[in-house]
Amino acid sequence: MTVLPETGHTPTAGELAEIERWFETYDALSAARDIEGMADMAVFPLNLVSDDASARGASAQWDREQFVATMTQVMGQGGEPLSFSSERTPVFLSPAMVVVFTDSAMTAGGTTERLRYADVLIRRADGWAFQTMIQSGWGENLR
Repeated sequence: MTVLPETGHTPTAGELAEIERWFETYDALSAARDIEGMADMAVFPLNLVSDDASARGASAQWDREQFVATMTQVMGQGGEPLSFSSERTPVFLSPAMVVVFTDSAMTAGGTTERLRYADVLIRRADGWAFQTMIQSGWGENLR
């Protein structure tokens, strides 16, 4: 992971490792298409920020049911295994808030799709959870 200097909080090696482990778990759940498990790692209502095919911004809040329904539709159930390769850059705003920028490649059935997105994670009593997803191309799903 790359760490940007001079942010609101300089993370410790332990904090960076926590974020790395969190994403390893989330990526494994995604690869297994375990949508309910992915939802367990979020705070609801979940904020989403995106754009649409017309290059117009869009935002929404999803409850757990909307997240599960949409991610099930997008990721499907079963089929070809998914694999992810990601480079992440966490920017800690405080010990309890981090914005994580990700450049990722998702491969399924021999086809690779490149993704760039950001997540806002917050630390809760039971560990980290994502509260905001920011990614281009989801706008039509947010209206």
